[in-house]
Amino acid sequence: MRSRIERLDHRIILGLIEQGATVLDLGCGDGSLLKLLAQGKGVMGQGIELDDQEIFRCVEKGVFALHGDLDSGLEQYKDKSFDYVILNQSIQQVRNVEAVISDALRVGKKVIVGVPNFANYRARLQLFFGGRAPVTKTLPYRWFETPNIRSFSLKDFERFCADRGIAIEKAHYLRGLTRVLLMPNLFAESGIFLIKR
Repeated sequence: MRSRIERLDHRIILGLIEQGATVLDLGCGDGSLLKLLAQGKGVMGQGIELDDQEIFRCVEKGVFALHGDLDSGLEQYKDKSFDYVILNQSIQQVRNVEAVISDALRVGKKVIVGVPNFANYRARLQLFFGGRAPVTKTLPYRWFETPNIRSFSLKDFERFCADRGIAIEKAHYLRGLTRVLLMPNLFAESGIFLIKR
């Protein structure tokens, strides 16, 4: 199974989740991660996605996904009703990060958050030398077309958790298909955090 997984973030998330766990994927996109988790770990999963076209892709993959806006909350779910809640590359697109993370921690026993690092050296160099908002392989949108409404670094997310008493159990830092071990806030393009309260 591992050799067929093209995305390192998906491979890491697969490794963080136990066999047969229950999973809620917030901002599940086309359902690729949920399908991988069902096949690789036998998870019972469902997704929430705002984009109707992505929900159709979920259905084509046999993934159960509901239409919903993460900023509207998760009041339909009971406390700790899932083993894991996943927010992979989605919190930078929500309006109320604090409420979404708090709701995820309420609904899930553990939460996996994948975030882009807007402070990696490529973005810094483009901003410093070019004087323009950076466009990189991992941040491919120009400023006027980006779905991202939050720009933050790995350090920012770590501080956010520390200030709110949220424990980071594991952190993985990535650049493309490799892990970053040295100075991740500078060299990593993204991070994956396993958090709980």
